[in-house]
Amino acid sequence: MRLTVLGCAGSFPGPESACSAYLVEADGFRLLIDFGSGALSALQRYSDMRGIDAILLTHLHCDHMLDACTYVVVRRYDPAGPLPPVPVYAPMGAAERIAAAYSTEGEPVDDVYTFYGLQPGTFPIGPLTITVDRVNHPIETYGVRVEHNGRVLTYSADTAPCESLLRLAAGADLFLCEASYQDGVVNPPDLHLTGGEAGEAATKADVGKLLLTHLVPAWASEASIVEAATAAYAGPVEVVRPGARYDL
Repeated sequence: MRLTVLGCAGSFPGPESACSAYLVEADGFRLLIDFGSGALSALQRYSDMRGIDAILLTHLHCDHMLDACTYVVVRRYDPAGPLPPVPVYAPMGAAERIAAAYSTEGEPVDDVYTFYGLQPGTFPIGPLTITVDRVNHPIETYGVRVEHNGRVLTYSADTAPCESLLRLAAGADLFLCEASYQDGVVNPPDLHLTGGEAGEAATKADVGKLLLTHLVPAWASEASIVEAATAAYAGPVEVVRPGARYDL
């Protein structure tokens, strides 16, 4: 199983990165987890934009799904002919949200996507075993656990501290975890994690490696996020970059 970071900027595109988008590949199957603002550009840089086999959207905030609207053009109007519909696993309402963002008339996108509503549980996507559960964010949002051949990748999506995140991350080889807020200041509740809270979650879940993502350079320095995370977690910590690849 391979993880490729396409975009990792938090909340809005950063000076060096698109918003959240992560490509997971196994046995020739390509699953795109989240498809945030600007991520279609990165997808073309690091993979075949026509070769996506399935998409999972953790929630319907723009920084995690907006380029699924732009992607309609890629699949509907390819010069060689329309591409077959791609499965999209997402919270309820994703079809309407994407259609409304793509066209003011709310033109249906069912020729491009086949939608499956997420709910807590475990299910297969291609050769991958996926477990999702609700996490602590203002709208319906799912953390994701991906398993293949005994290896585990967990992605926090957007969340404040919660027990479901710890269950999803338990024993994971890689823990791709958001760290949007700075420690030591008053942050909005029930929205995002600090670096320290990401480190605490990694320690409690006993993960192999913590990959910090969804940092917001305009809000907090990367160095302060990493310092807080490493103070709370003794294992390896890395801030992800666009184009970074991790083999499990």
